[in-house]
Amino acid sequence: MEAVYRIDGNRAETRSHAAGPWDPRMQHGSPPSALVTWAAEQIPTAQPMHIARVTVDLMRPVPLATLTIESEVLREGRKIQLCAVRLKADGVEVVRATVLKVRAQDAALPPEIANSPLDVPRPEAGHLEDVSGMTNPFIQGMSISSVRGRLMVHGPGAIWYRADRPIVEGAAISQAMRAMIASDFSNATSSMLDFRKWTFLNADLTVSFARPPVGDWILLNGETTIGPEGAGLATAQLADERGYFGRSIQTLVIEKR
Repeated sequence: MEAVYRIDGNRAETRSHAAGPWDPRMQHGSPPSALVTWAAEQIPTAQPMHIARVTVDLMRPVPLATLTIESEVLREGRKIQLCAVRLKADGVEVVRATVLKVRAQDAALPPEIANSPLDVPRPEAGHLEDVSGMTNPFIQGMSISSVRGRLMVHGPGAIWYRADRPIVEGAAISQAMRAMIASDFSNATSSMLDFRKWTFLNADLTVSFARPPVGDWILLNGETTIGPEGAGLATAQLADERGYFGRSIQTLVIEKR
C-alpha cells in the first residue's frame, strides 16, 4: 500500500490517503499524530529511551498539503528527553506536539503488578468492521475489530485497531505510532452523539504509556463524557494482546451540523 507521507528533508508530502471524515480537504487526526511521533523518534538520545507521553495540539485543521517538520529538544537529561515537534503548512503552524521519553531500564516488579491483563476478547474474536464504503480515506487503510459496542455507535466501546497502510514511505510503523494512530479514534470508539446530526472533532490528543506496546493491534476500551457547553472528553484504556499499557484522552469540540 502507498504510504501517507513521503519525506524529503524536513518536508512531508501528504497524499490523499490522509483525509478524514469531516472535510475531504483536511487530514484525519491520526496521520499527523503519527508523523510527529515519527519525527520525535528520529531525535537521538544519549542512552536507550522509550516514549512515555505524546501530547498533540491541533492548532488548525491540517490540510492535505506538504508539511514542514520542525523538531527541537527542550530538555536533555540522563533520565528523560523532552522534545517539541511542529508541523507547518505554508508557514502556518497547524500541529504542535511535545514528546516525553524516559530511560529504558529493567525494573523487577512484583508479579501481581507487572501485568494488567485483558478483560475483553482479542481481535480475532471481534466483529470486523467493513471500512470499504466509508467516506473516510484514512480509515480505509485500517483493520478494525469491535469486541464491545461498534464503531460510531452510541455508547462505550472496546475496539481493536490495526494500521495497515504505511505512514512514512520507506519506514516501518513504530509501536508508539500505532498507539497514536489508534488513539485518535477514541471519539468514534465511544460515540455519544449521532454522527449524522453532530460533529465532535478533537482539538488535542494525549497518550501516556506505562510501557511500549507490542504487536500490530491496539485496543481502545473507551468512554466519552459530554458537557452542556460544547465540550467533551473521549478517554480510553489502551492495550495490546498482552494486556493494558496506557491511556489516551481527547478534548472534543461539539457542534450541531
